[in-house]
Amino acid sequence: MRDRPAGYSFLAELNDCAVDQIAVESAQPHLDLSLLRDLGSKTIILGVLDLSDETPETADEVARRIEAALAFVPAERLQVAPDCGMKYLPRDAARAKLRALVEGARRVRS
Repeated sequence: MRDRPAGYSFLAELNDCAVDQIAVESAQPHLDLSLLRDLGSKTIILGVLDLSDETPETADEVARRIEAALAFVPAERLQVAPDCGMKYLPRDAARAKLRALVEGARRVRS
């Protein structure tokens, strides 16, 4: 297991940056999504696929991750994406994970 901090201690400081969007990995580090409140003026590109594991998430898992983020970020400021590292996965695993992402987002929208 990697020695990583539990969260992103600098996240609140990013709200003052001259950018409109901030990408945040959340699936692999199991990020406490309440930290997203600190980015009140930014569009958040939220990683909802754990790419440290080749096993595809289910659409329900992805939907739960999106819904959890929506407790702290309005839908109009939330975009979903994989965490970083998709290029290291076998193509079949990457495609299965992306299908789960699309279906999970579709479920949340409906």
